[in-house]
Amino acid sequence: MTVQTIQGYYDGVHIRALETVAAKPNQKVVIEITDEFIDPVEHTEIKNLRGVLSAYANPALREKEKGAWERAAAEKYGDL
Repeated sequence: MTVQTIQGYYDGVHIRALETVAAKPNQKVVIEITDEFIDPVEHTEIKNLRGVLSAYANPALREKEKGAWERAAAEKYGDL
C-alpha cells in the first residue's frame, strides 16, 4: 500500500487541497484533522482573473490583433 500525504484546509464547507491530488475516482482517502490553523487570506480562490496576464502583453502586437480572426478565417476558407 502506497501512502501520499498532502496539505489542505477546511474552509467551513469543503476540505480544500493545497497540493495536487494524485487519486483516482473511488480511491479511498484518509483525512486527518490537526489542531493547527492557517491564514485563510493566503489560500482564498481568485474570483476575478481580469488583468492577470497584462504583464505578458506586448503593446506592439495590439494592432496585429485587430482583425486577426477575420484574416485567419479568410486565409483558411477563402472569401465566401
